Amino acid sequence: MIKRVVITVLDSLGIGAMPDAAEFGDEGADTFGHIIEKDPQIKIPNLKRLGFCNIKGAAGGKLAVADPWGSFCRMAEKSKGKDTITGHWEIAGIYTEEPFRTFPEGFPRVFIKAFEKAIGTEVLGNYAASGTVIIEDLGPEHERTGRPIVYTSADSVFQIAVNTEVVPLERLYEICMTARGMLTGNMACGRVIARPYIIENGKRTRTADRKDYSVSPPEKTMLDMISASGREVYAIGKISDIFNGQGITESVHTVSNNDGIEKTIKAMKKDLEGLIFTNLVDFDSKYGHRRDEKGYSNAIEEFDELLPDIINAMKKEDVLILCADHGNDPLHSGWDHTREYVPCVIFGETIIPGKDLGTRESFADICATVTHMLGCENTGNGRSFYTSIKAG
Repeated sequence: MIKRVVITVLDSLGIGAMPDAAEFGDEGADTFGHIIEKDPQIKIPNLKRLGFCNIKGAAGGKLAVADPWGSFCRMAEKSKGKDTITGHWEIAGIYTEEPFRTFPEGFPRVFIKAFEKAIGTEVLGNYAASGTVIIEDLGPEHERTGRPIVYTSADSVFQIAVNTEVVPLERLYEICMTARGMLTGNMACGRVIARPYIIENGKRTRTADRKDYSVSPPEKTMLDMISASGREVYAIGKISDIFNGQGITESVHTVSNNDGIEKTIKAMKKDLEGLIFTNLVDFDSKYGHRRDEKGYSNAIEEFDELLPDIINAMKKEDVLILCADHGNDPLHSGWDHTREYVPCVIFGETIIPGKDLGTRESFADICATVTHMLGCENTGNGRSFYTSIKAG
């Protein structure tokens, strides 16, 4: 009997453009494949052993191995989007039929005026930009005037950046809460994100105190189903923010991928049944968005080095699922997410090794499979593949 599932989301590690990628401006995107092309000597022995590179489309099959330890598949996104919330919600069993509103030209001036009145100060920016670029461009004026920097991207986000030596962190969070309360109705926005930074060694550097303020899921998710069954849902990283705390029994903040892995292992050592759900955000925020393919490659290698520690912490009744929520090809144009298939690897003593599950129609198959494994109610979306991979 499976008592616990550990889902680790390798944030943005897509494995190739979906058929509709051109509609999103992402034709030809391939996060993992392009990283491998740039770094063909990448050292990922543990991911290869699990079967990650045996997945259809993963680096063109160049790194496939014989007799992989895990079962695996490629997953298509059924929802209309390519953002964090849409991807994670679909993993948890919700389809987003209408994409969240985006603001490529910035937020309407009438809204910005109302927001400025509500927070008692004018703002800077209000356009689509890379977060690391805009704090360099507008940082000096912000630091002189104290006016927060507002910006967005191709995603449905309202981001607010401040130097915490100018505007205290708690004040930034208050400003974000105000924005979250205002971005409703026809101004509904997927996430408000606090983007604090400091000046370190003469360079503006974003800190790990980022905080996301998301809309609540419109219906019950896998997390609600598992917690309602009396089990625990232990959220690590920005998972709690993505689901606005809904269905989560305990959560912990992380400051890096390695911190997220360490806290995942610590949670695995607890005597808890249910779900441990981790997001490793560095792939996306530090390397995908910054179009740093070398940094992304290094981050994959670092994860691979620590993967045996996760495997060694597994109990007989545990199942590990590695997946992603969208792509963010560092060699594609712009600095935003890319519409891609995502990988899914399933491993554990109770899982058949080497089973190729092909291409799944939806990320929600993870929800259907996990709830099937744990024997609890599911959302009704997705198709379980548990029977196909169950040993014995």
